[in-house]
Amino acid sequence: MSNSTNKRPVILTGDRTTGPLHLGHYVGSLKNRVTLQHTHEQFLLLADIQALTDNAHDPEKVRRNVLEVAFDYLAVGIDPALTTICVQSALPALAELTMLYMNFVTVARLERNPTIKTEIQLRGFERDVPAGFLCYPVAQAADVTAFKATIVPVGEDQAPLIEQTNEIVRRLNRQIGRDLLPEAHAMIPTVGRLPGIDGKAKMSKSQGNAILLSASPDEIRDAVRQMYTDPHHIRASDPGTVEGNVVFTYLDAFDDDPANIEDLKTRYRRGGLGDMPVKGQLEDVLQSLLAPIRDRRAQYAEDPGYVMNLLREGTVRARERTQATLEEVRAGLGLFSL
Repeated sequence: MSNSTNKRPVILTGDRTTGPLHLGHYVGSLKNRVTLQHTHEQFLLLADIQALTDNAHDPEKVRRNVLEVAFDYLAVGIDPALTTICVQSALPALAELTMLYMNFVTVARLERNPTIKTEIQLRGFERDVPAGFLCYPVAQAADVTAFKATIVPVGEDQAPLIEQTNEIVRRLNRQIGRDLLPEAHAMIPTVGRLPGIDGKAKMSKSQGNAILLSASPDEIRDAVRQMYTDPHHIRASDPGTVEGNVVFTYLDAFDDDPANIEDLKTRYRRGGLGDMPVKGQLEDVLQSLLAPIRDRRAQYAEDPGYVMNLLREGTVRARERTQATLEEVRAGLGLFSL
């Protein structure tokens, strides 16, 4: 990379390889990544090791979805000439940094992390939480610092993980006696988390309430028709509620004509506008958005060897970067070297 590129702020982001990506990923992060790759040095991590923390019983699922997520990255406009796409499990420095960092955090602190506490409850782990899952904040600190990233795009619910990363960075820097590793800033998206089509707080393929980026026209149409609206808006003449109405939430996120949306909201609140015309507007918007993404994805999926080669090239670059950081940390801690 050129010197001018290296002077750009470094971003690390990525996704667990547990399944193809959906509209929630697009509005929450993918759209921003496409823009940021032109102004930042961006590393995109296919987080297969993190995916194993609660999928160790099905490693084939994790392995298979490395390519599925890569197809989605390329389809939305991630350019491998501008963004380094790499595979987490093929970066051995991350594992060693994780082990080193575990000495700078306590189990009690990990258990107090709000993000981890919530995820443990959602998965019903109780005291049977896998150690790898509990220690995920340490692994993420290794990911972020290995690339010396100063910006990490995350949802608001993930911000405590970046806070814990910075705690580890400060403790390590104090031990070394200088600021070897930079602290990171959590970049919170301006658009809130996209709800599932059933109105639940989180869109998730496992809950069957997601619209995949690869969804067919019929799948998009069916999903929009099933969307949660206002249960009290029985007749078109009834005044309707916009707040909490998933169809309007999606229109706010994806429709580029805010004046038209406001007009629809006014008419819906007043009464005289049924659910189906509003859903028809949303379907048109989503069909137009996803058609080119779906077509590009299909083209990449026809040549998985080409995509695998892109991942190898990106992972080689990332391995050089992360290994250099590991050697700096080892030297700073005064570890024995052969």
